[in-house]
Amino acid sequence: MLTAGELIWLIAAVARRDETAFERLYAATRDRLYGIVLRILGKPEIAERVLVEAYLQIWRSAATFDPKGATPMTWMVAIARDRALDLARRTPQFAPDPSGPVEVSLDALDQAASEVTDELRHLLSCLARLDDAQRQLVLLAYSGGWNRDQLAARFAQPAQAVKESLRQTLLQMRATLGP
Repeated sequence: MLTAGELIWLIAAVARRDETAFERLYAATRDRLYGIVLRILGKPEIAERVLVEAYLQIWRSAATFDPKGATPMTWMVAIARDRALDLARRTPQFAPDPSGPVEVSLDALDQAASEVTDELRHLLSCLARLDDAQRQLVLLAYSGGWNRDQLAARFAQPAQAVKESLRQTLLQMRATLGP
């Protein structure tokens, strides 16, 4: 895995339409982004298509990347994740079954991270401080891509109550994470 500095350099080169830099950026980040998209969509052929769309967006918007606002991986993950979630929300076959079993584990997140940064350790520590219901709510919403209606069904609460609970949990996390 390339360092954040190397990824920043590659994205800057991509912004100048350097195809070789784009190929290198793709090779260095493809597996991680594919894993995220596949986890959301669950179908390899669909995940591949969404990944191509995500990289096209990365190519088109590389000039807008600001390393002061996010790390390169955070920026690219957000693009890929948003593409996958958009498709999942538009297509009922990808909607999670709120009554089915759900595996939400901090260990799985920790093991899935190929590069555990101090920021990730801090986030995992913050998530570990939440009670099980809060942690599950946050992870299903932000890692699993569940919408409020799906969360409401899962937790047998009105959507507005889920929204407020999620808001309170995020405020609690923000206080723990700091500025």
